[in-house]
Amino acid sequence: MAIMDERRAVIQPLNKVWYKGKVAALDMLRLDLLHPVVSGNKWYKLRLNLGWARDHERKTIVTFGGAFSNHLVATAFAAKEFGLKSVGIVRGRQEQLTPTLQECREYGMELIFVTREDYTNRHQPEWAEQMVQHFDEIYIVPEGGANELGRAGAGLLTRFVDKSYSHVALAVGTGTTMAGLRSKLDATQHILGFVPMKQTEEQRHYVAAHTPANMAQTWDLIADTAFGGFGKWNEELLRFMNEFYAENQVPLDVVYTGKMMYRLRGLMDDNHFSSCDRILCIHSGGLQGNVSVQEQLVYTV
Repeated sequence: MAIMDERRAVIQPLNKVWYKGKVAALDMLRLDLLHPVVSGNKWYKLRLNLGWARDHERKTIVTFGGAFSNHLVATAFAAKEFGLKSVGIVRGRQEQLTPTLQECREYGMELIFVTREDYTNRHQPEWAEQMVQHFDEIYIVPEGGANELGRAGAGLLTRFVDKSYSHVALAVGTGTTMAGLRSKLDATQHILGFVPMKQTEEQRHYVAAHTPANMAQTWDLIADTAFGGFGKWNEELLRFMNEFYAENQVPLDVVYTGKMMYRLRGLMDDNHFSSCDRILCIHSGGLQGNVSVQEQLVYTV
């Protein structure tokens, strides 16, 4: 079952003036154009999971996320399209629903709020099953689609990645998309994952555990060292995002892709790449994360 037209995912060359000709090519895979809700890489991490649930007569998709989770919204919408019920176990008590969680409810997702301490149990199947034991025929999808089917689905993105690219850049949440790509891409292509958090240990462990050991030198993770961690931003980042849009006509989000492109340009300015390198950046969607800063951006979500 397909709920979108993959032909919308174009590869857009970025403005050479913006990247100062530091590399031979800097292009962006516009996965944000795939769908207004299930945008970016979310569809790829969900499609095989939802298909398995439907084919095995499961009725309820259970997954996890925070109050601003793109994954929760995507799951809520996609599950509805597949004729499945969805339940989101949400990190933290919410006195007032965020726009993200409101959207989840609009697509029929039932929300269960747990404390941040309890949320650390999300990797334990017994705990999750106890939380949703009153629902029929459940199928649990880990946070961010981080399971074998999620990685396999992410690996399907390689169809967009020509072998002429020396590097692939993407924002990293759980590490699922990066692991799926690293396992399927040509071993000569280097992957850079930009983590919008201060630390990368959890993602590094995940990617290493789910990629061939002989490819350990062909990928790396880069932490958020400029904006204070996950969900943090400042005026400098917003100014950068507006300037990027003015130069390239590509909207970035404040949580993931804005930080990715900011750090990538910093690497280019520091001559991290050679002039013959060709880089493909993956736009993983998530533009709904801009709701809180919309008035300060020159483009709309």
